[in-house]
Amino acid sequence: MTQEERASYIERYVAGPARLEAALAAVPTDALQWRPAADKWSVHEVVLHCADSESNGSLRIRYLVAEKEPVLMGYDQDEWARTLGYHELPIEPALATIRAVRTNAVPMLRRLMERDWAKIGGHTESGRYGAEDWLRIYSDHLETHAKQIERNIAAWKSR
Repeated sequence: MTQEERASYIERYVAGPARLEAALAAVPTDALQWRPAADKWSVHEVVLHCADSESNGSLRIRYLVAEKEPVLMGYDQDEWARTLGYHELPIEPALATIRAVRTNAVPMLRRLMERDWAKIGGHTESGRYGAEDWLRIYSDHLETHAKQIERNIAAWKSR
C-alpha cells in the first residue's frame, strides 16, 4: 500500500462517524429497534455494535504496532448483542464512544512509519492480520454499517 493510499484510507476512517450519524439522523424513532428479520440487527443494535467494534479496533491497531508478537482476539458479535442487551443500552454514549475512539486513533495513524504499517500479527479467527489489513477493514467499517442502517429503514418503510 502506498502512502497516498494509506492517507486516503485514513480520511475514510476520519469520515466514518459523520457518515454513520447522518444515516442515523434519518431513522424515525419508531424504527430504531425494528429488526428486518429475527436474525438481523435493528438500527439500535447496529450502533451499539459499532461502538464495541470500534473500541476493539482501537486496541487492535495498538497491539499490532506496539507488541512484538501481537495476537488479536476475535469475538462473537451476535452473542455480544444478545448478552450485553444492546436494546437496553442508550445510543448516545455509543455514538460518543465511536467519535472518541476514532478521534483518539487518527493522530497515531497519521504518524505511523513504514515499519509500523508492515507489522503483522495473528487474529484468532482470520489468521494472519497486519496493520494495513486493519486500515482497510476499519476505514470501511462505519460506511458499511451506515448502508445497513439505510437498508433497514428502507425495509421498515416498505413493510
